[in-house]
Amino acid sequence: MEPDAGEVSWNLAHLIADAGADDPASAVDALLAEARRRADAFAARYAGTIGDLDGPGLVAAAGELGEIKELVARAATYANLSFSIDTADPVRGALLQHVEEKRTGIETALVFFRLEWAALSDGKAEELLAADGLGFVRHHLVTARRHRPHLLAEAEEKILAEKAVSGRSAWVRLFDEQRAAIRVELPAGPVALETAFAGLYSPDRDVRRDTAARISAALRPGLRTRAYAFNMLLADKATDDRLRSHPHWLASRNLANEASDESVRALIEAVRGRYELPRRWYRFKARLLGLGRLADHDRMAAVTRDEERVPWHDARELVAETYTDFSPELGAIVRRFHDERWIDAPVRPGKRGGAFCSYGSPRVHPYVLLNYTHLRRDVLTLAHELGHGVHAALGARQGIFHMATPLTLAETASVFGETLVFGRLLERAPTPESRLALLAESVEGSILTVFRQIAMNRFEHLVHTHRREEGELSVERFGELWAATQQEMLGDAVEVTEGYRTWWSYVPHFISTPGYVYAYAYGQLLALAVYGRYEAEGEAFVPSYLDLLRAGGSRSPEELGRIVGVDLADPGFWDRGLDLVERKIDAAERAARDLLTRPADGR
Repeated sequence: MEPDAGEVSWNLAHLIADAGADDPASAVDALLAEARRRADAFAARYAGTIGDLDGPGLVAAAGELGEIKELVARAATYANLSFSIDTADPVRGALLQHVEEKRTGIETALVFFRLEWAALSDGKAEELLAADGLGFVRHHLVTARRHRPHLLAEAEEKILAEKAVSGRSAWVRLFDEQRAAIRVELPAGPVALETAFAGLYSPDRDVRRDTAARISAALRPGLRTRAYAFNMLLADKATDDRLRSHPHWLASRNLANEASDESVRALIEAVRGRYELPRRWYRFKARLLGLGRLADHDRMAAVTRDEERVPWHDARELVAETYTDFSPELGAIVRRFHDERWIDAPVRPGKRGGAFCSYGSPRVHPYVLLNYTHLRRDVLTLAHELGHGVHAALGARQGIFHMATPLTLAETASVFGETLVFGRLLERAPTPESRLALLAESVEGSILTVFRQIAMNRFEHLVHTHRREEGELSVERFGELWAATQQEMLGDAVEVTEGYRTWWSYVPHFISTPGYVYAYAYGQLLALAVYGRYEAEGEAFVPSYLDLLRAGGSRSPEELGRIVGVDLADPGFWDRGLDLVERKIDAAERAARDLLTRPADGR
């Protein structure tokens, strides 16, 4: 008998299978002990000598460094994934903290390599980078040198790393635990935040309004604690940026993303300049729903009474078949996620919200976490996360240094896969109502991924700037800035209600990865451009797309884009991507008008 989503849990044993211990905690310790032993030996051999290495010596040193990083990655991935499915379990929390502390000790023992490599003259570095056999780490070494102006002395780097365990990392964990503990009191009983959000998709406005009020009420307890944690992390980042001479709050994120400040500003301003697109859709949607104006809790409302529930088996098969039809190689990887238990699907108390794909080691397959609630949008979430999964699986051949892309390209395969599955759902839509519902969901997905993420970037910009220039933010000030940046996007098309002012407080990206959110817009517009190439070329496009995935992060974003015929350096790139979003809105509006003008007998 096929399992339902409630029975789909991952098997984390693959991460620690060869550690030589009987229980998980001992296996994690064994991995970390071996990593520490090798890190100490590495430091004894290479500290103070990086400038004296020749090409083969650098290849050997980087290879050993990669082996150490891989051991740590497996232990850390196990602890993080174990914690993510039950953040209320003190044993899992203690293991996570233990790993953080041990990992920090290993990283501080190795920090000399990064500093000595950055300190080399450009001429010496160029000479070493030309060495044969360095392909597995060359791009990583090139990008590492770009951080040179922002590095500190070795003793200072070690102090910052050690203090982060009881500083930044501790605040992030506190926020995660607080968020995971939130329960929304619905008429049927208390549920996790992710489950409660489903009520916002109801075609019944009273249900949506009541759900939003209950979510707002659930966010109030612990709000000041979450706000305090956010304030501390804002202050911590301000200090870090000052010590490292980063010119503004987003500079370090742009550097890590291999994106220039100018290109990121161009993206942000291009999207803000097209805010009229979401406003246009929300005005049209208000007419569809028979409302004078939407409120914030109406934005995701179903535009038809078509409320399809999708059993896990059906979702699994649809997504696997779609990937297989595009590429049998990708389809086979997707099947392995299901057959070999690489997915954790059910909603559980204490489980981390949302969905993600985790891949820390090239020697172990990726894992996917979902909170599957049997809605059609959950099918697209599955497709999205498996897009990350196939990207990670193919990129793993690049090794520990290059298996992952910068965040700016991290959403390419996920959005591409989601778009493939959306097309399949659209083909199978049994009625005009179903087709309209799907098109509306697609439009709203793009609004959330492009426009709302840029609005959230503006919120981040304001809170980071306020913290640096004016000091700690009150709960009320967070709410004011959240409402202002949302209202800028929504204009007069949507009412931002008083209760919505606290909804910033469940967004984990603000806490764990400052500056992350603009990468969603970057990735969505890039993925739409890549999908446009597929539409134009058909099957002939597939080999170059697979080459893109196999390349991982071994090249710059511009070079990776060229593999699939996309020019990221073109100043008009973002506007053309936004034109594709506008075409989605056009298609949804046409479908709605066609439905509304159909004869009563449906002919």
